[in-house]
Parts: sequence; structure tokens; C-alpha cells
Amino acid sequence: MIDVYTWPTPNGHKVHIMLEECGLPYAVIPIDIGAGDQFKPGFLAISPNNKMPAIVDPDGPDGKPISLFESGAILLYLAGKTGRFLPSSVRGRYEVLQWLMFQMGGVGPMLGQAHHFRIYAPEKIAYAVDRYTNEARRLYGVIDRQLDRTGAYIAGKTYTIADIAIWPWLRSHANQGVDLADYPQVRRWFETIGERPAVQRGIQVLADRRRPQMDDKAREMLFGKRQYERR
Repeated sequence: MIDVYTWPTPNGHKVHIMLEECGLPYAVIPIDIGAGDQFKPGFLAISPNNKMPAIVDPDGPDGKPISLFESGAILLYLAGKTGRFLPSSVRGRYEVLQWLMFQMGGVGPMLGQAHHFRIYAPEKIAYAVDRYTNEARRLYGVIDRQLDRTGAYIAGKTYTIADIAIWPWLRSHANQGVDLADYPQVRRWFETIGERPAVQRGIQVLADRRRPQMDDKAREMLFGKRQYERR
């Protein structure tokens, strides 16, 4: 049984979806990032960057327990453990990995910033809103062109961890200033992925814990000085 330290965010959903797709048994340990659970010593021992998700697999590659943080690393680990959603050929593997890195280095950070400055920032800074909204739209354009080329999934004709990594980040497209009608291939792909039973199960993990509005404590835990304290 894999322990999953998580919260219902795009990065959390990546891992929930992968576990559901692979049919691996897992136990959910909520890390309420609005309450400050990510700063507790027990969690920091697993995830030293105080970010969720993280996992502990008692049956690691050498038969010993292994803990992992960073959602992209977790997807790669689970793909390796199960032999699923990552091509076995060297060429196919790198074609998927480049799009996984695209999500980790571009889609996640930039769409997260667009969401933050458009929705959560205590003051609306026009430069920041414009910069990250425009970058979000550029990234959607990159994805749309790639999907037009493949005609199916992000990295080719088969569903992979690249799709699992990117899809949860696009669920908040409206808050990122994006209309999917402007990106027909993205919309087609987004709807196709969303119909998968494992995806539907994955996004329901801890869904009842989401807060409709962010209070002052949650804002401080997520965006305040607690982030920068030395630990």
C-alpha cells in the first residue's frame, strides 16, 4: 500500500490519477496546505521542499521503503514500477519525457502564476496579470499545435504520463484567462481525458476538503512569510 501525502491541487491530482490508472492500492494522508501541514517536521522528512504531493512506497525498487517528492519524479517512479504510460523504446521514452519536462518547467509554474495574480493576489498588478495571462495563452497554443500534429495525445498516439501531468493544470483554464474555444485541439483532448474513469476518480480524491474561499490563515500559509522561514 503506497502512502500518498497530498491535497486536491493540480500536482496532487497528477499522482491520484496515475495511481488510479495503474490500479495500485494507496492510502491518502491529507496535507492541508492552507492549515500549514506542509511545514510539520514529519512531512518535511519526506518532502524537504515543503511541497505536496509526496509518496512512501514500502515496496521500493530494492524491496526497501522509498519516499519521493516532486510530482514529476513520482509519475516516473510509478511508470517504472508498473511498466505503464511510458514507452519502452528509447525514442518513445524521450518524446514523452520532453513533454513531462515542459509541464514541470513551463505549464505548472506559468499557469500557477497566472492563476495567482488573476485570482489570489491581494492587489491587481496589471503588468503581472498581463504577463502571465499572455504566457498561459502562449503555452495553450504550444499544446494545441502539438495535439494537431499528433491527432491524439500530447506525445503521440498513446496516452502517457505527459497527458497525466498536463491535464490537471488545464482544469482552471477560465481562471488563467483562457477560453478553450480558442484552442480546439486542446478542448478535444481535454474532454477526451476527462471522460476516463480513472481520471474522474482521481480528481475526486479529497475533493470535499477544498475550501470555497481562502481565509487569512490559508493565505498566510500559502503566500506569506511562513514560506521563507529557515527550517
